[in-house]
Amino acid sequence: MATMGNISRRGLLGSAVAVAAAAATGAAGGGTAFAAGGDTATRATAGAGGRPRTSPLWREFTAAPFTHPQIPFIGRAGYRGGSDLPRHRTGHGFTANVLHYGAKPDNSADAAPAINRAIAAAGERGGGTVLIPEGTYRIDDIIRIGHSDVVVRGAGSDRTTLHATRNLTELIGVYGSRYGGDKSSWSWAGGLIWLCPEGRWASLTDAIKAKDWPFEGWTGNKRDEWRTLTTVAPARLGDRTITVDDTRELKRGALVLLRLADDSAHTLLEHMAGGGPGPEAYYWDDKTKLTSYVPYEWPVRITAVHGRRVTLERPLPLDIRPEWDPRLTTLAAPLTGSGVEGLTLEAVETPQSQHLLDQGYNGVAFQCAYDCWADDITVRHVDNGFGLIGASACTLRRTKVAGRGSHHPYYCREGSHDNLIEDFTIEQRTVPAPAGTQLHGINVEGLSSYNVWSRGVMEMGTFDSHRGMPFANVRTDITVNNNGRHGGDASAGPLFGARFTHWNIRVTNGRAGLMRIDGLAPCSASVGVSEVTEFDQIDVPDFTGDLHTRLEAYGTPEAVRPQNLHDAQRALPR
Repeated sequence: MATMGNISRRGLLGSAVAVAAAAATGAAGGGTAFAAGGDTATRATAGAGGRPRTSPLWREFTAAPFTHPQIPFIGRAGYRGGSDLPRHRTGHGFTANVLHYGAKPDNSADAAPAINRAIAAAGERGGGTVLIPEGTYRIDDIIRIGHSDVVVRGAGSDRTTLHATRNLTELIGVYGSRYGGDKSSWSWAGGLIWLCPEGRWASLTDAIKAKDWPFEGWTGNKRDEWRTLTTVAPARLGDRTITVDDTRELKRGALVLLRLADDSAHTLLEHMAGGGPGPEAYYWDDKTKLTSYVPYEWPVRITAVHGRRVTLERPLPLDIRPEWDPRLTTLAAPLTGSGVEGLTLEAVETPQSQHLLDQGYNGVAFQCAYDCWADDITVRHVDNGFGLIGASACTLRRTKVAGRGSHHPYYCREGSHDNLIEDFTIEQRTVPAPAGTQLHGINVEGLSSYNVWSRGVMEMGTFDSHRGMPFANVRTDITVNNNGRHGGDASAGPLFGARFTHWNIRVTNGRAGLMRIDGLAPCSASVGVSEVTEFDQIDVPDFTGDLHTRLEAYGTPEAVRPQNLHDAQRALPR
């Protein structure tokens, strides 16, 4: 049996189930909980009879859920503002069975053309379901979902397998980094199942083939493909209704982009970091990779327009101030309402590439996608597992990364916001890691915000905040063998912005790095993290002075109530 430090895979899973079951019944052992103000902790005993008690920090949060200084509001993360995924329906709309398009379920011939023809047929009819029955299908090309309202559905991750034989370098070409060097951008981009609107996918791949390395988000390869719809009056973090100058091009149900530029004093970046003396003293001007991520672009759906007042699907992620030239703009024609379900993508097994030189045996990528999803998907033997690239409001549910080991099992970058990754697993690698490779884990970077990782089992990896100052992200109810490493170039700036929360984190190997973050992340909360010690990669805070962090229930994750911060926030009144 493969082992992880001093704990076996079976032991890790068993302990996670036992802890979760005990917490769910309120039968966890006694112990203490800790409440913290500023950077100091005070001890508070568990409830009567040694039962877990409600977190004081949670009670404080519920009094001001949209504006709490350490905990972000993430209760509407994911598909349709946190709604359940669509139920499987039969007999409604267009349905295409890939067998009728020539796919063979015996791994004998390339099924990618047939699968893509079926997907195109559904897209051309305004949406539909593409069925991939039980079997193993060889694919020698990318499976592309480029039309909205198209669902690709296998018979289950244990019954339908797509066997991928080629990588993205072979299929599209070498993809260099827009920041220079000899790195391969397939180390953090693209998938062998790729959900991306047709027009955006064409512009991206044309640029790659021309070696004109693109930006990958909502406003084009040069970030210049947008048009102002209206300017926006000042507003505050947490507001859902804003005042605009002109509503003629705004309507209920429309998807728009809130665009915030920085000023010469970098006050927007300071605001993302929580403000105050530490961020004000930080030197931003040489952080050229970080500053390339600005303007901050946040896609959001409009739910109502009344006069000059516009109501948004989610609360504002930041203040809106005149010095940041706030405006609502157009964005790339989005992919919406599309998903992939019930299958395994298994790449041909090759050794993991040297760090940052991945060839692109990548799993599932969501790009310029909104209100899309993956459910019951396993990827195996991949360089990178599940990617969110300029993607927002997507849900990844019941996903798993398995096989020979991955560089990024999960990555979230290029301004991806409001996504939900729940019930996820990173399995222990099946072969030893080759020298010169690197393992991250659940990655977030590039000003990505309000993303949630919930109910996970990580048999390897870490909570990889990859610089680029992501902010207001949550990891909750996760068991982790913390043996990965974070990455990130120094020019990408801070590891963390403000309002990061780690809530009920069970660390099986006792390593502190990136788990307990009260000494690293400004205006953050570490609640119910296992007792940990520093070893291996040890980081220092990016900002000086008081970080205004909170620490509670340290060493006793089983004492935390609520156990899952996302579930608790989702249950709050809408």
